[in-house]
Amino acid sequence: MSATAAQTLADIVAVCGEGMPLPPRGDEQVFAEPWQAQVFAMTVVLHERGLFTWPQWAQRLGRHVASGASDGSDYYHRWADALEELLDDLAVASTADVAEVTQAWHQAAARTPHGRPIEL
Repeated sequence: MSATAAQTLADIVAVCGEGMPLPPRGDEQVFAEPWQAQVFAMTVVLHERGLFTWPQWAQRLGRHVASGASDGSDYYHRWADALEELLDDLAVASTADVAEVTQAWHQAAARTPHGRPIEL
């Protein structure tokens, strides 16, 4: 577990209290896959740039997590959905923009030889 990610998550929870839904795991692993760390990091950077407050984030994330899997297995998928919705609501990037970049990334990944950096 990254001490930085765990500490950042703890800091967010300290600001948001009970309003911040947490990943369902009781172990010390914060991220199961690299993309989860990446969407987490994007959210932290956007917060640091003043785009939203942690309580605003917790409310948005809480709504998405509440409609997710009952066992929390899709926690970071709901995190990504909440971020996408927030970016759209704040007119930073529309849902169509996100979908377009996502598709471009998948196409670039499909044509990139294993072990090479993906370039859009």
